[in-house]
Amino acid sequence: MPLNSLRALLCTCAALWLLPAGAADEPSSDTEVWQGVRATVFAGREIVESNEVIEIEAPFRAEDAAVVPVALRARIDQTPQRHIRKLWLIIDGNPTPVAAAITLSPEAGRADIETRVRVEQYTWMRAVAETSDGKLHASSKFVRASGGCSAPAGKDFEEAMARLGRLKLKVENDAGSAAAATLMVSHPNLNGMQMDQVTRHFTPAHFVRRIEVSYAGRTLLTADVDFALSENPQLRFQFKPQEGGELQAKVIDSKDLSFTQTVAVKGGALARSK
Repeated sequence: MPLNSLRALLCTCAALWLLPAGAADEPSSDTEVWQGVRATVFAGREIVESNEVIEIEAPFRAEDAAVVPVALRARIDQTPQRHIRKLWLIIDGNPTPVAAAITLSPEAGRADIETRVRVEQYTWMRAVAETSDGKLHASSKFVRASGGCSAPAGKDFEEAMARLGRLKLKVENDAGSAAAATLMVSHPNLNGMQMDQVTRHFTPAHFVRRIEVSYAGRTLLTADVDFALSENPQLRFQFKPQEGGELQAKVIDSKDLSFTQTVAVKGGALARSK
């Protein structure tokens, strides 16, 4: 190889090595799907791309495409003066890109949401936040995972249906101004793309479509979700336990089956343990 060509090759390799991990093979974030979502869901409104209001966290490469952890991290507090009033989780490469639309109360303390999703192909994931002043902010990350939407259920179907609708609601203090709560839903969350390995027929869709959470009689959040959420969906969120009361979670699925779980929260006890 000529010396000049070798030097050029070495310079190119060095430049790629200096790029952030994965940057060299990341496609443009301005995808056709994202353009469509902006036009339909957000009516072409201006969206500021930055991590100053909301930031999405997801693995660089998922270990299991059917159970990909994702977090939407708020970078501002929830106050009456300024807060995040709605969050969207967008997964460009999934059959239905809008995975979740979550409405939040200022009483949530922080608009932090964690869940687990299915990912069908290498894709951009996006968190979009609408603040109380009506502005939109977005954070994006490219995630390498594939086949998650069509992956077979991880548990025996009959066993999963026998546990259908069982909820667990756990509350813990994070030593800050808000308590953390985790809602766990026993539900196969079938999306219609899984094939029964015995009959070779596709299992009809049956999934959680809405989650409502309230504390002391006041709504904390409502989440309209689709089958992008993994089998046995989980949702982790925060709230301010300023007074004693019940934390209640209600889950509604695509067959209009409804499930409810409540847990008593002693606001004073949590406040003293900060």
